Amino acid sequence: MTSADTTPVRVGVFGLLGSGNLGNDGSLEAVLGYLRAEHPEAVVDALCGGPEAVTTRFRIPATRLHWYRGEYRTASRAGALAGKGLGKLVDVFRTAAWVRRHDVVIVPGMGVLEATLPLRPWGFPYSLFLLCASGRLLGTRVALVGVGAAEIGNRPTRALVRWSARLAAYRSYRDAQSRDAMRAMGVDTARDEVCPDLAFALPMPIPPTSAPAGPPGPVCVGVMDFHGGNDDRARAEEIHRRYLDGTIRFVRALVEEGRPVRLLTGDACDASVVAAILKAVDSPLVTAAEAASLADLMKETAAADTVVATRYHNLVCALRTGTPTLALSYAAKSDALMDRMGLGAYCHPAREVDADRLLEQFRALEKRSAELRQTLAERYRLTARQLQDQFTALTAALFPANDHPHARIRQETP
Repeated sequence: MTSADTTPVRVGVFGLLGSGNLGNDGSLEAVLGYLRAEHPEAVVDALCGGPEAVTTRFRIPATRLHWYRGEYRTASRAGALAGKGLGKLVDVFRTAAWVRRHDVVIVPGMGVLEATLPLRPWGFPYSLFLLCASGRLLGTRVALVGVGAAEIGNRPTRALVRWSARLAAYRSYRDAQSRDAMRAMGVDTARDEVCPDLAFALPMPIPPTSAPAGPPGPVCVGVMDFHGGNDDRARAEEIHRRYLDGTIRFVRALVEEGRPVRLLTGDACDASVVAAILKAVDSPLVTAAEAASLADLMKETAAADTVVATRYHNLVCALRTGTPTLALSYAAKSDALMDRMGLGAYCHPAREVDADRLLEQFRALEKRSAELRQTLAERYRLTARQLQDQFTALTAALFPANDHPHARIRQETP
């Protein structure tokens, strides 16, 4: 008689999770769905920005990403500066100790290799470098799965991102531009895959509906606390004002046509933009959704005739539900996503919002609504197959049978 005793594989998930960004949490939800379906024996926990929120929502243990609790507050006093500096040193050992307890660590999606929004090198790029370096030194496989990347001008940030990618055991990207950007920054991407954004793997709460008959219906407008990217700091307020003014003019024009407008967000910081629009366009036709997840956002976009959105994962949710969508694009990743889904002609620059031109594009989009819904349905079927291939490749790379450092199989013969 023979019996086998196998130690379960230990999987960590890492990132700015549980911190108020719905897209990041949606990527985590997709990866947890994959793990629970394909590797139910895995023991999973997180090192993340909002451990309490992650544990409450996803029911996995979670540890705070940074030792210093004031990491995301601007440090102006000597005590705060000293705390941040000490925290960077302590996090070297905390991160290594956490990594050491795992066989595999997954960074689920997110734009972890880009700086399309304001970013300091000693923030998340430093944390990601500690993770990947610890994984390489301690023999723990670190996987960057379906991540976003972009060429980075700031030299310290560029160096940390490049070395993080080089030290990871597995990399895949959410679009070809991301892979090209890492190649341009000196990373060998010959074996790296491109797959659709992980959030497309999430189940849709309600099925997509065909375009309703009768008078025009509601429009979802996804807004963002947008101030430009990492290289736009000198113009940040000017960019924000132009974005906000253009969006307000667009919403006001829709209301004047009698269209109900539903404002969507994707991060807690977007609430200030919603408040500004509600104040400027004082109408009962304009309401704000209170979405706590990508599933909530998908419910909103599925109920709309049309979506106009800025945040990347607002676009993902709209496209996932098959709703004709216009992107207020702030980075190449938005253009790439729209092109992948057959709506590449419907992008408008978030830095240069022209309400009149935006209205023209919006009306052109709505004229093709029925045709574009069919296109989106076809593109989604292809996307679903590509994501399944991604998860199959991930299993082969990270979970080879009986081949993780802490797996032990004991044969007993009486």
